[in-house]
Amino acid sequence: MEKLVIKGGTPLKGEVTISGAKNAAVAILPATLLINGVCKIENLPNISDVKISCEILKALGAKITWDGPNEITIDTRNIDTTVAPIELTSKFRASYYIIGAMLSRKGDITVGMPGGCQLGARPIDQHIKGFEALGATVDVEKGKIKAHANGLTGTSIYMDITSVGATINVMLSAVLAKGTTTIDNAAKEPHIVDVANFLNTMGADIRGAGTDVIKINGVSELKGGTTYSVVPDQIEAGTFMLAAVATKGDIVIKNCISKHLESITAKVIEVGGQVEDYGDSMRVYCNNRPHKANIKTLPYPGFPTDLQPQMGVVLSIANGTSIINESIWDSRFQYTAELNKMGAKISAQGKTAYFEGVEKLTSAPVYSTDLRAGAALIIAGIVAEGETEVYNLEHIDRGYEDIESKFRGLGANINRVTE
Repeated sequence: MEKLVIKGGTPLKGEVTISGAKNAAVAILPATLLINGVCKIENLPNISDVKISCEILKALGAKITWDGPNEITIDTRNIDTTVAPIELTSKFRASYYIIGAMLSRKGDITVGMPGGCQLGARPIDQHIKGFEALGATVDVEKGKIKAHANGLTGTSIYMDITSVGATINVMLSAVLAKGTTTIDNAAKEPHIVDVANFLNTMGADIRGAGTDVIKINGVSELKGGTTYSVVPDQIEAGTFMLAAVATKGDIVIKNCISKHLESITAKVIEVGGQVEDYGDSMRVYCNNRPHKANIKTLPYPGFPTDLQPQMGVVLSIANGTSIINESIWDSRFQYTAELNKMGAKISAQGKTAYFEGVEKLTSAPVYSTDLRAGAALIIAGIVAEGETEVYNLEHIDRGYEDIESKFRGLGANINRVTE
């Protein structure tokens, strides 16, 4: 078993370079299945979810060559099966993008029910609604999803809830469909725009990504021969922004898009941090104990649910009582029990948590319950007095590339140890 051992009490200072966006990468990789050719993807985060995605693509017949730790060449001309490995697709949530891409490319696909972090009910009904509206039949039975279509036809689809995954999946399935597909009440996250940009680079005709109405004019074929660079990771950048505030540090965050971080920047300033915006980089620093604040997570451009646990660490040591209302996931407050082991005073009830700020956290063995909770516990360990041990690193490795090295580069005393 691996664990992170953190000796706390050090303000983080220095520069950190943000990796490519995990949420964009795990959609762009399945999107390559739509291409009858070869493409190259750069700025790919070297994380476990990406590696599993590549294994799934290879099992379907793609040829993948790693040109460097963050660059791959993918040849998807010879996709020769429509059954994805159940043991791989069930390991992470974004495996469901295989469905939209393969429906569009082959008209048939069988995958395992998607896995990933346990954040409460995470239905895929909006995905299925979209597939069926385009002309597919979808059956869910015995832990498998089977989808089939004798050709897909464009239509108008209204999303009952604003779903990132369903928006991308319908986009993937509509790219090669006949006619025009319109997605109303579409999600607007930066990685949706990135997936659309990637597909358009390969010959798709997608308009309106980043707004709540997306139009996809179906094309007959996507061709490769192009290189694409994944957008910087908004959530990783936000994680280091909040780490700077929590540790009373001073961090220059490089390779980020400040426009994507406006809701986080606003809250950093509200709790007493300072932000200097340079467009593709930013400096975040804080000299005092954070102020209290109230947070409500919302779809983009609101405050991201994926930064809620990291903000929770900041509020746990803030001066005063703060409230977080989680409007996206049912079970996102599991991390608060671990922070309470470290001396925090947090009361979580349903989708609301109350943070009575304490002056300091103290070390304890803690367990990551999901990807973003793991990042939050690392920040808490850097803040806390004494030596903190963080377990369940497989969650963290799903979405952060070599996270301990990045924190160590900022002065943190953090090491990965195998017991």
